[in-house]
Amino acid sequence: MATSQLKIGSNAPDFNLISTDDKYYSLDSFKDAKGLIVVFGCNHCPYVIANEERLVQIQNDYKDSIQVVEINSNDDVGYPEDSFENMKIRAAERGFTFPYLRDADQTVAKAYGATHTPEIFLFDEERKLIYHGKIDDNWQFPDQVKTHYLRNAIDEMLEGKEISVPETFSIGCTIKWK
Repeated sequence: MATSQLKIGSNAPDFNLISTDDKYYSLDSFKDAKGLIVVFGCNHCPYVIANEERLVQIQNDYKDSIQVVEINSNDDVGYPEDSFENMKIRAAERGFTFPYLRDADQTVAKAYGATHTPEIFLFDEERKLIYHGKIDDNWQFPDQVKTHYLRNAIDEMLEGKEISVPETFSIGCTIKWK
């Protein structure tokens, strides 16, 4: 499963993208993190919006070991709400505690084989893909979540265990290609 580009065990494709804090980030920017979560997201998808607080909470809960990075690859001509300026507004309004990066030419989304927002890629310390899919089993009602796929994978990774559920299907909006 995974994507056409990345299978479980694949290396994380590098990137060098500008963030809403006007700094550029690459994989090397997070070299000290024991795990890296790359999330493909955007400003307007209801699935992404429903998961924003969860991502902020995951970053806060695991700040000593895990780094979350969200990447917006959507076409901002056809979807102006996904412009870089609107990303800055969204990150500030929602209190993002992680870099929110702009993939304007969509090369990073293509390198990862990402197709949806939100789509989660969890990489271990060696930046090998160990989990791909969704955050949990109930995007609409956080209080009714029964299985926390991403948190379970993070915990298993940090405990040195094999990931019990390395893949789930991503549910969300499609990436808006140019």
